Amino acid sequence: MTKSNIDEYVTAELNRLRESIDNIDAAVVHMLAERFKATQQVGHLKAEHHLPPADPAREARQIARLRQLAESARLDPAFAEKLLNFIVAEVIRHHERIAEKTTTPEA
Repeated sequence: MTKSNIDEYVTAELNRLRESIDNIDAAVVHMLAERFKATQQVGHLKAEHHLPPADPAREARQIARLRQLAESARLDPAFAEKLLNFIVAEVIRHHERIAEKTTTPEA
């Protein structure tokens, strides 16, 4: 094999792998969008019934569950926990904003 053939193979393989990564990234974004649609509904329900935006017991259960899933998938459980914490923080921020809008009369 010549150097140019190896380079062509490497370039083609990189492109194939990167296309796969791009497709996975798109799927992750769409999955997160669906997740946030559901959590928005939770936020409205909580606001209507004067429930707190955060649910530490639920969050702890979810972290434990996600860590187990990560281990099964051979993904670093600490990374999975950090990702879930980031997502949950954003969800709580949304729930707080929804609660403010629900309790604050429109001007």
